[in-house]
Amino acid sequence: MEKGRILVLDDDPVVTLSCKRILGAEGYSISTVEKGEDALNKLAKEDFDLLISDVRLPDISGMVVLKEARVIKPKTDVVIITGYPTLEDAKESTKLGAFEYIEKPFTPDFMINVAKKIFDTRGWILRKAFIDEFRDFVTPLRDNENPVIFYKEGTWARPVSDGAWEVGCDLRYWMLSGNLMYVDFIKDIDKLEAGKAFARIYTSSGQGTELLSPMNGEIRELNTKANDVMVALLKDHLSEGWLLWLARVFPLEGT
Repeated sequence: MEKGRILVLDDDPVVTLSCKRILGAEGYSISTVEKGEDALNKLAKEDFDLLISDVRLPDISGMVVLKEARVIKPKTDVVIITGYPTLEDAKESTKLGAFEYIEKPFTPDFMINVAKKIFDTRGWILRKAFIDEFRDFVTPLRDNENPVIFYKEGTWARPVSDGAWEVGCDLRYWMLSGNLMYVDFIKDIDKLEAGKAFARIYTSSGQGTELLSPMNGEIRELNTKANDVMVALLKDHLSEGWLLWLARVFPLEGT
């Protein structure tokens, strides 16, 4: 049974073929195009549930495609993918209505997880009791003011206020690897270094995986409720558009 229709826009055949193979195997119907104008023409003639678009294209910018797509087919969700992520593009894509802004390359499990989040039909609203208890320890997936930039294997970062950033993990990504148990911060760490571990996430089998930082930063606050929130999110709220932040930092030179 077809789960939904996805249009993939990228001039890299490796990306389009990968999306076709990965998402097609999950039951989605996949169409691919290499140019932005071709994507817009296809959207005008056909109905798609999701558009996955690169930013750098051979004819027009992926941002132009995003803007036009939201006019042509406002009910079609859009995910922006790029090998050259910038905060400016992330903010602009979110402002224009993109569902997510994701750095390439990504693993098959990561892309499957993105599609599942978009096609989930259970909605985005947390129950009041959950909000009251954990509102300060979760991050909204969709925030026009402070967009989330995904980094590598289920780790992300976003600016918050006064120059600070939140760094965290996408629990739905890690759920694909097995039942999650808890997060453990690396001891005696006061700074984050881009590409290096700052925490580990463990499954019920005891297997641990390092979480790599997307940026250099001085740690100002750790999420002391991380494991409590993880339990609550895994139980009832993974489909409702919330992420788990682990550290608040101030960027250092080299980020």
